[in-house]
Amino acid sequence: MKIKGTQLFVKALVEEGVDTLFAYPGGMAIDLFDALYGEKDFRVVLPRHEQGLVHAADGYARATGKTGVCLVTSGPGATNLVTGIATANYDSVPLVCFTGQVPTNLIGNDAFQEVDIVGICRSICKYAVTVRRREDLGRIIKEAFYVARTGKPGPVVVDLPKDIQQALGSDEYPKEVFMRGYKPSTGVHMGQLKKAASMLESAKRPLFLVGGGVNISHAGEEMTALAEKMRIPVVSTVMGKGALPSDHPLYIGNMGMHGNVASNTAVSECDVLFSIGTRFNDRITGKLGEFAKDAKIVHIDIDAASISRNIVVDVPIVADAKEAIVKLTEIVNPPKHISGEWLRHLQELRAEKPIRIRSSAPLTPEDIIEGINRNFPELIISTDVGQNQMWTTQFIQLKGRSKLLTSGGLGTMGYGLPAAIGAKLGRPEMPVVCVSGDGGFQMNEQELATAVCEELPVIICILNNSYLGNVRQWQEMFYGGRYSCTCLRKRKSCAQWCSSPAATCPPYVPDFVKLAESYGMEGIRVTRREEIDTVFERAQKITNKPTLIEFIIEREEEIMPMVPGGNALSEMITEVKKERK
Repeated sequence: MKIKGTQLFVKALVEEGVDTLFAYPGGMAIDLFDALYGEKDFRVVLPRHEQGLVHAADGYARATGKTGVCLVTSGPGATNLVTGIATANYDSVPLVCFTGQVPTNLIGNDAFQEVDIVGICRSICKYAVTVRRREDLGRIIKEAFYVARTGKPGPVVVDLPKDIQQALGSDEYPKEVFMRGYKPSTGVHMGQLKKAASMLESAKRPLFLVGGGVNISHAGEEMTALAEKMRIPVVSTVMGKGALPSDHPLYIGNMGMHGNVASNTAVSECDVLFSIGTRFNDRITGKLGEFAKDAKIVHIDIDAASISRNIVVDVPIVADAKEAIVKLTEIVNPPKHISGEWLRHLQELRAEKPIRIRSSAPLTPEDIIEGINRNFPELIISTDVGQNQMWTTQFIQLKGRSKLLTSGGLGTMGYGLPAAIGAKLGRPEMPVVCVSGDGGFQMNEQELATAVCEELPVIICILNNSYLGNVRQWQEMFYGGRYSCTCLRKRKSCAQWCSSPAATCPPYVPDFVKLAESYGMEGIRVTRREEIDTVFERAQKITNKPTLIEFIIEREEEIMPMVPGGNALSEMITEVKKERK
């Protein structure tokens, strides 16, 4: 039987098990939306901006482990996806992004709302393709889902010209995929794994470093079992946080630019660094020549291109993290020479030098995140980017089914709110909390309407310090205290340049509480730590709409400790020395 391309598109989504489609209509996608009218096999969600849409699909994918799917029109609809596609690409999130396109006979003619979205996205996604023949439509959609979710997951872009959407063709949707040029890595090289196991067994100060790949492969339980069998301490990247329960005695904490002293010391002092699922980016390594310089390094990663790209390793293993961890657990024995002293040393260091915000302020970010820990034993927590992100990753306790959703590789402001919306749509049974800064929140605040219209009880926490806090901190520490374009209270009538907050500063715009109320949701402002538990209890009782909580924190609160860019992990700054302003 012959059906339209739009009908095959809908059939393909059903066949792929899609239950949620994030979609925004437009001229070159209107036929697809007509085919979606009345569809009952999956839910169509209408966000308020395409960037919010793709971040919501991303949050859905991270929260559920499924492939996030979105649909937009051509031109600006497609280009508004670009930041979200890059965000997902850096963090290995499986997305399939469908874009409408002008008819094939107009491609290249500068038609209205025509852009070469495939060319634009080719370097920031896993695969991008324009469907140019109706007979290829089913195969290409099948391949898109296969590529997105296999091997190292990532975003795929499928560009659908209007004439292909309207054309009649076969109603057959392929059951299998045959791609000669794409062969994701499978299996584990046992010779390399045995070599790595032998290295571990002979170590005196071994250390596991877990990255986002462990969480992507859903290997948290297996990683915990391996660490317990070996009695080896574990540190994580920000993206690896949650692989082990945060209160596990073997878990030392996050390492890197804003990691704790014990974790960074562990990397600097270990003799075998067994890393799994991390890219060794500059936020993790610091000065390359000083990174784990006395250690033999094992690196397991599903992406061969990531191995020895930044840090030259002694034993490279290309494999899925979960499969490698399971097989390693089967063959490895506890280290012969390790004593409890190594673990005790790191545990004592963690206890002696914990991350703490030393402030007399009536409310600190630590107070807020600890309040979340008390009130949400299990949760999905999304963050925006900047100081709010780092404070959250420093203090949040992840246990059980808890997950952290954050833009780790690209560092995308505006990610937190739409990601939380996507997460709640995918996991309605889980509490979902978004932690955002006042700057990042305003980049996609329009998605409050999406949360209200979808009746989602997401709890949004804005840490309001009236600054673009992360950049302001760098300006204070390294640029003589010259706060250039980071004060969000600044008005035309203010002095041209300003380097410190004052009681006479203009009021903040917008009033977040009134903004929330204008969307028909609850808005609450908190100024003292004593109010925290009460507002979270209040928010959890609201079950059919979001709650926005604005926390007023010190305007020059710092995120510490910190390893300045290009410095060794051992060269941590633990307090800010105020520069002359």
